Amino acid sequence: MSKSARTDEQLNGVESIENALTHTEQYLEKNRKGFLFGVVILVVVVVGYIAYSNLYAKPKEAEAQKQVYFAELQFGKDSFNVALNGDGNNLGFLQIMEDFSGTKIANLSRFYAGVCYRELGDFDKAIALLDSYSLEDDMIAPVALGTLGDCYVEKGDVEKGLSFYSKAIAYRSNTLAVPIFLLRRGLLYEANAKKTEALADYQMIKDLYPKSPQALEIDKFIERVKIQ
Repeated sequence: MSKSARTDEQLNGVESIENALTHTEQYLEKNRKGFLFGVVILVVVVVGYIAYSNLYAKPKEAEAQKQVYFAELQFGKDSFNVALNGDGNNLGFLQIMEDFSGTKIANLSRFYAGVCYRELGDFDKAIALLDSYSLEDDMIAPVALGTLGDCYVEKGDVEKGLSFYSKAIAYRSNTLAVPIFLLRRGLLYEANAKKTEALADYQMIKDLYPKSPQALEIDKFIERVKIQ
């Protein structure tokens, strides 16, 4: 093969990888709202359980449950500032954390607030809140840990991002959250030229979570890594 032919082949390879990473970014952006919807569904289920368990036994918990409804509603509408701070008549997550300190709803509001700050791009505040969230529930815990991973990736700390994605993935009972963070970890491995690790994560999605949304296009990701 001539030197010119080898150079063209190398350039084409680089271009293919760059295009793949661009598609990766587009994929993550396209699925951002789907991820948030999944978070909302998880939280609503847990909040409903908390309300049922504590409505009569713990009046403060019951009142917190009533107060958090408005903030949850704004969160679901992507109105993150209002969800955090309220509207002057209704409380936001930050005030609920203060007024109902010690309740499960206050702890849950800390998680919500962390996700809000992550969506608003204030990653330091998001990390502080999510770090202080008590991992009491196996459904919410992996989402909190994975969101911490997102924040560290946004700050450029790849190793911490990978670490928190791995912690999220360890909660294998959550079949909604785990494939989300398997994909994110795989994409991060791929972006950092760790093809073997990326391929393992993609294959795990295909083998263990074949009915997840992330599995719909996973064959494309697997083939992309194999040809790099």
